[in-house]
Amino acid sequence: MDKMLVKGGTVLNGEVATSGAKNAALPLLFSTLLAEGEHVFHNVPILKDVESTCELLSYLGCDVFRDGHTLKIKVKKPAETVAQYDVVRKMRASTLCMGPLLTKYGSAQVSLPGGCAIGTRPINYHLEGFKALGADIKIEKGYVLAEAKKLIGDTIIFETPSVGATENLLMAASLADGETTIENAAKEPEVVDLANYLNKMGAKITGAGTSIIKITGVNSLKPAEHHIIADRIEAGTLLIAGAITKGEVTVTNCNSRDLEALTIKMKESGFKLSIDDSSMTIHKTSGWQGVDITTAPHPAFPTDLQAQFMALMTLAEGTSVISETVFENRFMHVQELSRLGADITPKTRVAIVRGKNKLIGAPVMATDLRASACLVLAGLVAEGETLVNRIYHLDRGYERLEEKLTKIGANISRFT
Repeated sequence: MDKMLVKGGTVLNGEVATSGAKNAALPLLFSTLLAEGEHVFHNVPILKDVESTCELLSYLGCDVFRDGHTLKIKVKKPAETVAQYDVVRKMRASTLCMGPLLTKYGSAQVSLPGGCAIGTRPINYHLEGFKALGADIKIEKGYVLAEAKKLIGDTIIFETPSVGATENLLMAASLADGETTIENAAKEPEVVDLANYLNKMGAKITGAGTSIIKITGVNSLKPAEHHIIADRIEAGTLLIAGAITKGEVTVTNCNSRDLEALTIKMKESGFKLSIDDSSMTIHKTSGWQGVDITTAPHPAFPTDLQAQFMALMTLAEGTSVISETVFENRFMHVQELSRLGADITPKTRVAIVRGKNKLIGAPVMATDLRASACLVLAGLVAEGETLVNRIYHLDRGYERLEEKLTKIGANISRFT
């Protein structure tokens, strides 16, 4: 397994560009199963999760061609509508093939998902939604077996917003008979990007980005071409990298409006930022104050930036309270930050962070994707060297993060 050695003490300065959004790319790639023919996507990030998605699409009979950040997917009718365990275990998003296969071909057999171990994250909202549309659902030997001669539109109400379930139901309802209404739908930008592409394909979707989405089913969809939105989580991570090293970093190719929950908290902490529609600059600062955050569905503070923000707060003046409401097991990075000298008291869903003057480099273990980024950020400012083990998590969601950070002054090396 690859490891990453981070030598602390360098101040980051310069400009760095954001890649395409992982959390938008994966559902978009699976949506191709709704229409046979050639789909074209631009700004596709080069990530392990994208590779796994392409592997599953290839298994389902698709021809996948990559040219840099452009992907062409030629979709053909699959010989069988089965998503095998060997692929699905690598990432939770594999379940997003279920909606397209079910609505297009009448059946789907999908292994129960894997991915980061940050909580239970059941797919019951997905399955209940499919049942509401008329599907027969069984779970046997670790697989979800879904069948329906034809899905019929209905009203689906989520108890809490779910990004994955909203996306899966959007795709399934696009070819269902009649109108489907999703209430308490997820509002994330990645959901909007998917809806925009589905509409390019000929779907009839309104309300994406609000809590009520309406989908009028159509008889068929056709392939289209699409530019994937920027990765707001990567942009936020890069912004925090500049902040934690007391540098001046401009993050380009991003949509700053998607990160208002983060930039508001950074300003509250004492950072000065310059922001326009497609870039954000963090300016040099000598110190910052502890602030509290609570994660929640968009447009609130994103859970995927909680770990990185906690790293920033370990060096703040005063105390911060980090509340995690989305996943029940997303404080596994706390123990590793403590190995670097951070003063953090974790409880079940709350972590109390008491800011210190410095961190000290040490060997640490990455437990999931965002925890990996958190530990790299902490390593940038820890005295001495920080060795981050199990860095493969990082490659699932960040495109060449060490190269981007090195470009603006970080001292990072990767080795096996």
